[in-house]
Amino acid sequence: MPIGATRFKPDPVKTLSLIIDCDPGVDDAVALMLAFGSGELELLAVTAVGGNVPVEKTARNARILRQIARREDVPVFMGAERPLRREPAGAGEFHGAEGLGDLTPFEPDAPCADGHAADAIIDLVMGRPEKSVAMAVLGPMTNLALALRKAPGLADRLGTVAVMGGARSEGGNITASAEFNIWADPEAAAEVLATGCDLVMFGLDATHQVRATDARIAALEAVGTPMADAAAAMMRFSQRVERRIVGWDAPPVHDPCPVAWLLRPGLFELKACRIAVETHSDLTRGHTAVEFREAVAGPLPHRWAAAADADGVFDLIAEAVR
Repeated sequence: MPIGATRFKPDPVKTLSLIIDCDPGVDDAVALMLAFGSGELELLAVTAVGGNVPVEKTARNARILRQIARREDVPVFMGAERPLRREPAGAGEFHGAEGLGDLTPFEPDAPCADGHAADAIIDLVMGRPEKSVAMAVLGPMTNLALALRKAPGLADRLGTVAVMGGARSEGGNITASAEFNIWADPEAAAEVLATGCDLVMFGLDATHQVRATDARIAALEAVGTPMADAAAAMMRFSQRVERRIVGWDAPPVHDPCPVAWLLRPGLFELKACRIAVETHSDLTRGHTAVEFREAVAGPLPHRWAAAADADGVFDLIAEAVR
């Protein structure tokens, strides 16, 4: 029986004001296509951070994807080029040297918006009613950490912050215990987690359940729109890379998960928890300690995605790019 038939419930359609902070990245590209194509989002901005590739490329890639989606109404802001305290580290082996797999990059028609991404986050959140603007953070949390440093009151104004990052039972994908986004800037992640933001983390425990099988990629390819073609091409690239490096036939599609949850919370099972990040040990740098026991951790201010309805996520992507 499909996972959604017994464990997940449908959600009412809602309109959501959203900022996406990302480092495209092939799975970021799929997440952006999901967001660009959804009629249920008021997409306020895309903010780019250095991560999978340097920030000049992630900002360019976000603008390329925006142009493919014909969503030049959404501003793209360039943000942090390096982590708070670490040297930059990329993941080009999983995303291609330019960050977009097989897609040949080009200079988009529309430039980045003026100003730094952290300032844009502050202005957009502080200029709107309290808790009315959500964020999906799909790369290292550097931009959000910088914004919170500059405007501490931002934590109380922000709506839900849905983060792709971390790992618990699945282990890591960059080291034995660390997921790449948290490992790339563990200090930023630790600072954001400590602010009291309403934070939901979609780690590898959930995202490894959302896999681009041949059938799911083929279904997107059959849609035939430029957005669908772009999303499917990203997954085909990931499929080849994961087969070569990891040995998986169906690669996990990480970054669409937070966006999918914001649109359809019933597609995921969440558990209250407290999340801490290792910032001292080189061996376990970026490890996410996820504690569900209130008797051990005290109050449980965060939420952790434990399970996902993969078919539901891919149906949502297909609907958005159609």
